[in-house]
Amino acid sequence: MDHFPLSMLLLVLLFYCTKTLAQTPAQAPAPAGPTNITKILEKAGQFTMFIRLLSITQVGDQINTQLNNSNQGLTVFVPTDNAISSLKSGILNSLSDQQKVALVQFHVLPTFLSMSQFQTASNPLRTQAGNDDNGQFPLNVTTSGNQVNVSTGVDDATVANTIYTDNQLAVYQVDKVLLPLSIFGSPAPVPAPSAVAKKKSPAADAPVSGSDDAPADASGTIGLAMHGMLMVVPLVAGVIATRWWR
Repeated sequence: MDHFPLSMLLLVLLFYCTKTLAQTPAQAPAPAGPTNITKILEKAGQFTMFIRLLSITQVGDQINTQLNNSNQGLTVFVPTDNAISSLKSGILNSLSDQQKVALVQFHVLPTFLSMSQFQTASNPLRTQAGNDDNGQFPLNVTTSGNQVNVSTGVDDATVANTIYTDNQLAVYQVDKVLLPLSIFGSPAPVPAPSAVAKKKSPAADAPVSGSDDAPADASGTIGLAMHGMLMVVPLVAGVIATRWWR
């Protein structure tokens, strides 16, 4: 009997402890980490080569810094590994460091654009690579229904799907590498010689010999003169002889 109250007491204490723990609110989930373009692409897969370009050019760090330290949105077009592999062999390695940076920045718009906003966007779009006003980095979009096409002046790409969007960052998969005209465009053709440069020399402009306008041949003129002199000499000699005999 002495142990009964103690057992009951333990049961009561256990009951209240269990009830108190059950009423304790659950811990709130940890806040999401800062936006990281590399982690987004790693999770999506098939973008290993573009991730490498983001790293070696440090454009990936620039994107993350801008997203996490300002309210300015961004739009990123990301070509797949297959798209980059389809480029001409060695074309990326032939670029200077500055050109590689410009190539990656050409895939980044300094504003957030949803898929529906592409239909009302004004061309040309401004990219992180430079000002579109100087004509060096023109990027244009056209839409047909839900399809969005991107044109660089060198190639045309299609937006395949949305990789990520959070109303500040939009990441879209494209089926081709966006090649800037200022880096990959064909060199301007050499202009043809002007008409002035092609002008003939005066000798070339002279009329063909034998035509009505051709000047008399010099040898012919001398021959005629000699013939005339031979005709005149006997006549003069005769006149002098006649006067002498008189």
